[in-house]
Amino acid sequence: MNLKNRMRVMSVMAIAAMTGLNACSEEQGAATNLATTNQDLIGTVIQQNLAQPISKKEQLSMWMTVNGHRFEVILEDNFTTQALIAQLPLTLYLEELNGNEKHGQLSGTLPTDEKRPGIIHNGDLMLYGNQTLVVFYKTFSSIYSYTRIGKLEQPEELQKVLGSGNVEITFNKD
Repeated sequence: MNLKNRMRVMSVMAIAAMTGLNACSEEQGAATNLATTNQDLIGTVIQQNLAQPISKKEQLSMWMTVNGHRFEVILEDNFTTQALIAQLPLTLYLEELNGNEKHGQLSGTLPTDEKRPGIIHNGDLMLYGNQTLVVFYKTFSSIYSYTRIGKLEQPEELQKVLGSGNVEITFNKD
């Protein structure tokens, strides 16, 4: 379930809980009927949200602009991306490293959930440690751990657009 759907379910559950607490002071019969109604409402909302496929419009995304080219980044639904989004718009100077990535330091730290991906893909956007943003422009094997932030849509031209040296990249919401 994506973040938007989770928020809907949590809102309904909170309303149901508050209504249920209020009903405790009512007559027993009315409270029982209200509890049943709340359970039915919660069940219906959950079923509707699970039945709806996540459309591209509901996905979390941002834009990355480099050398006049704009790439959409489909973001992971995690605390790291939420913290990064809170910093947008953001312009970073990224340095070339190993002929397969550009990396740059954020002004502050982000929460992490590091994992070893094994394979890094062209277009992956990840966090190394808690402060280094990395844009990968080649696919390769890696033993390092990263927190996944997102993936660029249509990264085929990314290596050419980034060039061989250091580069300035801007991230924004629209």
